[in-house]
Amino acid sequence: MRHVTDEPNSEADVVVVGAGLAGLTATRELKEAGWSVRLLEARERVGGRLKGYSLGDGKAVDLGGEYYGDKSTMIAETARSVGVSGFDTYDQGERLTYLNGRRYGYTGLFPWRMGPAAIADLGQAVLKIERLARTVPPDGPWNAPNAERLDNQTFWSWMQHNLATGTARAFLTMVTEAAYCASPADLSLMHVLYYANASGGFRYLLEISGGIQRYRFDGGAHSIPQKLAAKLPDEVRLGAVVRRIEQRGDSVVASGPGFSVRARWAVVAVPITLAGRIAYEPALPGYRDQLTQRMPAGAAMKCLAVYDEPFWRSAGLSGQITSTDGPFRVAFDTSPADGSPGVMSAFVTGSAARKLTRLTQTERRTAVLDALARALGPRAGKPRDFVEQNWLDEEFTRGCYHGFAPPGLYTTYGQALRAPIGRIHWAGTETGVHQMGSMGGAVDSGRRVARELFARAAIERKDEPGGEAGEPGAPGGAADPVAGPVNHG
Repeated sequence: MRHVTDEPNSEADVVVVGAGLAGLTATRELKEAGWSVRLLEARERVGGRLKGYSLGDGKAVDLGGEYYGDKSTMIAETARSVGVSGFDTYDQGERLTYLNGRRYGYTGLFPWRMGPAAIADLGQAVLKIERLARTVPPDGPWNAPNAERLDNQTFWSWMQHNLATGTARAFLTMVTEAAYCASPADLSLMHVLYYANASGGFRYLLEISGGIQRYRFDGGAHSIPQKLAAKLPDEVRLGAVVRRIEQRGDSVVASGPGFSVRARWAVVAVPITLAGRIAYEPALPGYRDQLTQRMPAGAAMKCLAVYDEPFWRSAGLSGQITSTDGPFRVAFDTSPADGSPGVMSAFVTGSAARKLTRLTQTERRTAVLDALARALGPRAGKPRDFVEQNWLDEEFTRGCYHGFAPPGLYTTYGQALRAPIGRIHWAGTETGVHQMGSMGGAVDSGRRVARELFARAAIERKDEPGGEAGEPGAPGGAADPVAGPVNHG
């Protein structure tokens, strides 16, 4: 990898903006097809919403994206292709939940001690969500039956009509904020259903051993983009803050302070809201710009408390804590595979993140550790190390886990998510079909955008006098534009 100042002015077949999983995947696909690529990353690191923290002794944990399940095929394939393996998330012992000030210990998915009426109420609501989610196609939720009805209401309003008990509503609100990083009142019902179906089901989102939190990556998920980038030393440019993208007939110029890259096509692989902060010439059509104005990032912070050992395990606790009213919505045991050192990760999401981010860093630390100590005992309040990753404050992220849709967005502007604008194509997990919003969604979008460019190049060559698709040495000529890029599974 190089810094952008090493080569401030360059040319390539494609310029890719953003070196998260989407941008790295697209770059790898294009490079393997014989294309020249410049991958511009604003930060001094790759990975985007994946970020690691070293524990010493060659061990690390994740400050960003972390989990995957049996249905997370694309990120698992990508990890294997760079030599990263996985291991089971720790899921033994009692779970704890705090609902409206009351503590419940339990095993299984739901805390049965909150009462038979609440459990029955919650169960029937989850079944309804599962059935509705299956009607929302991940490749185009706006094509769902009754799309406008699903898109024109918030998840909060749906809960008011479909849940009879306050306890069940509180629990579903809590898990929604944990999974979507937004409150039910923020989310369109369609977004809840779309994300659930794309991921493998609503219940699958909530499960550990049987769900999307089943596995973690040895060495951390952040090691995947690091290893991808290591195979792209001539393509990646760090410290490249793209401020402007200009289309000039048959070319595109991406530029920022002190650099400029000219290419035939551009791929913008950054969060939707950040894509809207780039200046475009000519200006983007209104329907695309309106999309970027209406799809904010979720509110999320991640706090790690590191201990000499995972002492809660010997007390019969899994380390899984959920809470409706504390400083975090969910916490997990995220110790390395061998259990040393002990690590607890608190996910501060949704309304909890919005409150906590206004406090000082010291106040946030105190609040999180007090909540861990309340659940796990006084030892939890005295970690040997404490690390906070505030994704709201990250200049080139501005929130996690993904962008979410308020009412009306998908049926009005959804088709602008993936549609190219001239020579500009769009990637990023929000534009994925397979597990949109996750690591797999980012990989999926990177593969898709490479296929789009292969196809466009083939069409352009056919249109040239004497041109022929698939000419040796021509951009995209090493790949079949119909079959698409190489599958790295």
